[in-house]
Amino acid sequence: MLLFIGFIIIVGVIAYIGHLQAKKRREAFERLAMELGFRFYPQKDYSFAKRYGFLDHMDDGHKRYAFNRLFGETDGQQAHIFDYHYETYSRDSKGNRRTHHHYFSIFTLSLPAAFAELNIEREGFFSKIGQALGFDDIDFESLEFSKRYKVKSRDKKFAYDFCNAQMIDYLLQQRDLIIEVDGNTLALTFKGKLSIEAIRPNFERLKKIRSLMPNYLFNN
Repeated sequence: MLLFIGFIIIVGVIAYIGHLQAKKRREAFERLAMELGFRFYPQKDYSFAKRYGFLDHMDDGHKRYAFNRLFGETDGQQAHIFDYHYETYSRDSKGNRRTHHHYFSIFTLSLPAAFAELNIEREGFFSKIGQALGFDDIDFESLEFSKRYKVKSRDKKFAYDFCNAQMIDYLLQQRDLIIEVDGNTLALTFKGKLSIEAIRPNFERLKKIRSLMPNYLFNN
């Protein structure tokens, strides 16, 4: 009985600490929204996740929702900054179902033209195995860039235009970016929930990447 009561107390303490952390994060997002001149939507938004389901991870798993969402405009482009969640399930050796919660921090900017899907992320062990097996990965004149980043798109011309010399120089200075273009959306995705202190600098990185896209891409 004492063990059971102790377990309940521990669970309650953990839940309370989680509640305080979530409250602190919401309040920090609200202050950031005021600084940026954005609107703030703290509640879980399932329809928003569905609307952006074309982005990687946003159609994975179950119970997908965005929350702590910031929305506004910068240089005439719509921007979203938000936390994102989905669930997956597994079974243990006794057949009991376990729930796994996956969190991301995602930044998006609207683009004045639509493009074929483009994905850029750091090379990893499994991506290198995939290349060895013949899976497509676009190579560039910069050997260092090709070794460091995996670039995929069915439109190779757009990939080369996007990854121009200035963009390559900038990305070689970065270490943790996952970039996606799909339709008229440019996105940065980070696994896990970024600290509040990292939100604004990464929003600036998103805007920097947008500024390095050549103007001629939008003149056709």
